[in-house]
Amino acid sequence: MTVQTIASREVAVVRVRDGAPEADMDWVAAEEPLEIRLRWGTAAEPRVQRLAVTMRTPGHDAALALGFLAGEGVIHAPTDVIDVAHTPLQGGQRDPNIVVVTLADHVRFDARRLERHVYTTSSCGVCGKASLEAVAVSGAPTLPGGPSLRPETVHALPLRLRQAQDVFEQTGGLHAAALFTEAGELVRVREDVGRHNAVDKLVGSFLAEGAHVPAEHVLLVSGRASFELAQKALMAGISVLAAVGAPSSLAVDLATEHGMTLLGFVRDGRFNVYAGAGRLAEAG
Repeated sequence: MTVQTIASREVAVVRVRDGAPEADMDWVAAEEPLEIRLRWGTAAEPRVQRLAVTMRTPGHDAALALGFLAGEGVIHAPTDVIDVAHTPLQGGQRDPNIVVVTLADHVRFDARRLERHVYTTSSCGVCGKASLEAVAVSGAPTLPGGPSLRPETVHALPLRLRQAQDVFEQTGGLHAAALFTEAGELVRVREDVGRHNAVDKLVGSFLAEGAHVPAEHVLLVSGRASFELAQKALMAGISVLAAVGAPSSLAVDLATEHGMTLLGFVRDGRFNVYAGAGRLAEAG
């Protein structure tokens, strides 16, 4: 059964222009909690763990959950998941704010490492981790050598991302994550009130289709490049992370350590290369 989702809603506002108030209506981005649960074990003795609660824009919830688990290193391939769905309720309905991911028998993970003491806000990737050791990157894949990026291609990415942000155009209140080819062609974009959620939805959308994130592509995010976003890109096998905003020091360290290309301040016809400059080709 399909769960109805609403990415934005209309609210009453008072617009003030030149000191004069005027009653009007405006559209705002929807934000609701999503609880992610893990299910594994046998049919006779199933185990269920409440993994995290994140504030997100409703929609693409299954992909968000799968992308989240991929970033945490719990799953690495579509075959690691048997099912992902909103939890059923009485009367044939499903809870729109709870997603249960059923893992395949062969999947092994440390449940204690995933423990979170508080909910995950839409702007926080590692808040509430039980210990600092839980943020360590484990099982990170070897990144491909490409793509080879031309500066003019990178300069064009923000505008192409902006043009693809449907809900942002309506509300002005969403982050976005988009995947581009080496030539700058838009492959897929996802939006969310949380920048981490947008990346999870993007990565998880491929897993939900039984596929991996295409190799030698570029991930562009609409905000800054934090350690958490660099980690999510790394775990997805993405070799180039570009951000409209600034990177953090830990993001630079992670990119440098794993051979990832990290671009920051990709806007207004400029950008900085903080790691992996070898993937940058000369201007055409």
